[in-house]
Amino acid sequence: MDLDAHRREVRAIVVDRTLTYRQRIQALALAAENTLGPPIVSDACRTALDDGVIGDLHEGSFPHRPRYTLPDYARALTLGSDFLELASPSDFDDATTLLLALYGSVPSITGYPVWFGDLDRLLEPFAADLTDAELHHRLRRFWILLDRLFPDAFAHANLGPEDGRVARAALAVHREVRQVVPNLTLRVDPRTTPDGLLLDAVRTIAVVAQPHLVNHPIMVADLGERYGVVSCYNSLPVGGGAHTLVRLDLKQAAVRHTGDAGSFAATTLATYVDLTAELMIARIRRLVEESGFFESSWLVREGLLSLDRFTAMFGLIGLAECVETLLERDGRPGRYGHDRHADELAHAIVRSVAARVADIPVPYCEATGGRALLHSQAGLESDRGVTAGTRVAVGSEPPLYDHVRVVAPNHALFPSGVSDIMRLDETIADNPQAGVDIARGAMAAGMRDVTFEVAGGEFVRVTGFLVRRCDLDRIDDGVRHASTVLGAGQFTNMHLDERRVQRVRSHELDPRSGR
Repeated sequence: MDLDAHRREVRAIVVDRTLTYRQRIQALALAAENTLGPPIVSDACRTALDDGVIGDLHEGSFPHRPRYTLPDYARALTLGSDFLELASPSDFDDATTLLLALYGSVPSITGYPVWFGDLDRLLEPFAADLTDAELHHRLRRFWILLDRLFPDAFAHANLGPEDGRVARAALAVHREVRQVVPNLTLRVDPRTTPDGLLLDAVRTIAVVAQPHLVNHPIMVADLGERYGVVSCYNSLPVGGGAHTLVRLDLKQAAVRHTGDAGSFAATTLATYVDLTAELMIARIRRLVEESGFFESSWLVREGLLSLDRFTAMFGLIGLAECVETLLERDGRPGRYGHDRHADELAHAIVRSVAARVADIPVPYCEATGGRALLHSQAGLESDRGVTAGTRVAVGSEPPLYDHVRVVAPNHALFPSGVSDIMRLDETIADNPQAGVDIARGAMAAGMRDVTFEVAGGEFVRVTGFLVRRCDLDRIDDGVRHASTVLGAGQFTNMHLDERRVQRVRSHELDPRSGR
């Protein structure tokens, strides 16, 4: 970028009246970073990046902090922090004060912390001497501060899988304050998560379209007990995180393929997987070897982050369009989610990518055996004509049970998260047990992540994050949550209000077909 072009970009940011001060500062910092040359990659990799087949998700030319960090908050509560000059807490108010102070220093791609920790586990020991009313009052105040201090819906808090007073109070507060922050995830373990807790979670979903539900045993098998769910369904090691997230657009890869569907995986797809990995490795090396983050961060110095707890994320989008493009070229059209041969091709493509990614050594990813984690990436606000991740296309979702059957085989292959969203009709509020049954059935079928949205609700689940409809209506006047701006683009470009509504009240398998 030449100097005049850079000045024009900076001026556009400075005079943008829709940006808050914090949003403006974030945009200016990225503009400054992008004056530096990008990581060096091959000509083929640069061409794929310029053509949009692969992407760096606007992380900036010179990454100077990991994309996602998950500090070991439990360690901080046990030992306190020398840097923050705070001793280990002795009561609930001390604990929330330390956490709020710590969150303000946690770096990420958004400029805000993407993870507030396992809040029920962190705070339960400090709630023992509080009455239910006192706990509710203190947690409500903490909840409001999380939203006001960190107005970004990519900031997650985790609960479960065990029951507890803090978990129940958190769900009650969430229904009461109706915020997008914190973005809640409930771990669900079929053996230890009681129906009562899951029922309470579904009641909360009926009001605020969260918590997102994660299959705890599957996650533990892939990442161990110390994992957190952050940002857009991103599951990562606690005490570390992800250096970077790069992605491959399967639709664009398919458009460039010249053979039949059967040759796609071994030729065109394999080439672009390798180029995506090349981009990832270049970005990781620049972060770790040049930026000095791991030598200079006090979070590393105090043992809250450690380089050996980091990994990287390899994202996919556009599976639905990829399948349709390949099948159309073969002269046997089909739609992912509706035709068995299309579903089989989709699953084969994901398996091929997973196998190749697992074969590529990636530096500084010791947390996951020197390999990147496959991720079903949830899209960008600028995406048009391409479906997020490995989802069935918006508006063409099959009936509920078929939807589960179609997407579940993919979930085992995405250790760092996969985003499939099911829009339930509003009767879920009167029949929350149906939501419990659907969630348990989906997890039994192999789904790693189960996410519900409620038709006509105040909250729209864009991907792993939510926006409020009222905020979308006033986007031109400026909005408090940085994530709303991104969500508005995806809401429009991806036609998110056209998701198929799934009935939950009746017992028919598919009331539209009479089955």
